[in-house]
Amino acid sequence: VQLQASGGGLVQAGGSLSLSCAASGDTFSNYVMGWFRQAPGKEREFVAVISWSGDNTNYADFPKGQFTVSRDNAKNTGYLQMNSLKPEDTAIYYCAAESIWRTLLGLPSNPNDFSSWGQGTLVTVSS
Repeated sequence: VQLQASGGGLVQAGGSLSLSCAASGDTFSNYVMGWFRQAPGKEREFVAVISWSGDNTNYADFPKGQFTVSRDNAKNTGYLQMNSLKPEDTAIYYCAAESIWRTLLGLPSNPNDFSSWGQGTLVTVSS
């Protein structure tokens, strides 16, 4: 599956952004979808993951209650709604996908567990 992330931009602290991840090339509902981010000089870190159906989600500790992951399989698109943004949320945000046949219906959080990646979208939060 090919992924295209979009929706990044410049926002003031306390603001919101909604990222999208458009999938193509395969049946989107056959994939678990994850979001990761990478700040300058830091390693890529897990943000959130959502099951193929959207019924199950898991988040890293930091965005709980601040970020919401969702998906619309009919539109082949995943989303990451980000609220109450802080300057430390500044990063390139990536969406990723992995086949449910490989995840065995689990919700991975390790970037090495995802084989398909979007190109990333830059989110900059000003103070």
